[in-house]
Amino acid sequence: MNIIRINKEKEERGLHDLFELGIVLKGIDGTLELAAGVLLWFLTPAALNGFVGGLFRGELAEDPKDWLAHVLLHTTRSLTAGLGAYVGTLLVAHGLVKMFLVAGLWKGKLWAYPAAIAAFAAFVAYELYQLNLSYSLFLWIVTIVDVLVIALIAHEYMHVRRHLGRVQARAKAPSEEIR
Repeated sequence: MNIIRINKEKEERGLHDLFELGIVLKGIDGTLELAAGVLLWFLTPAALNGFVGGLFRGELAEDPKDWLAHVLLHTTRSLTAGLGAYVGTLLVAHGLVKMFLVAGLWKGKLWAYPAAIAAFAAFVAYELYQLNLSYSLFLWIVTIVDVLVIALIAHEYMHVRRHLGRVQARAKAPSEEIR
């Protein structure tokens, strides 16, 4: 019986570690989205295109067919000022929501678990909509990771609630004093 409990505890610890890794990645993602959104607010399309071109100049000299460099350059070339402000606003909002929810999850706030599940599920729904419009291997990977993080958050939420239930049950139980 003790072996089963030890294995279950190891499994829970491993899932908790994955949960923490997932929310750290979400926090980093939110921070990068916030920074990119702010950049889109303040950089003109020409300045952004020059920045991205300068950033990837060496990579393109080494590998003229670099996929990521070409995608980013194409994206910045097709960006207009109005679209940049719109996308910037979306990225800032998206990044702030992620960072707020990650902070709540990291602090173990009970409200953050269902809120994060709902928000990240909405993000996944939008990602699936985008995948329906055009294929993107990167977006598929992001969507799969998001679904896994949602599952880890749900598991962690159930674990936390079970633990709280046991603690509350012990607190309500009549104390057995030795007389």
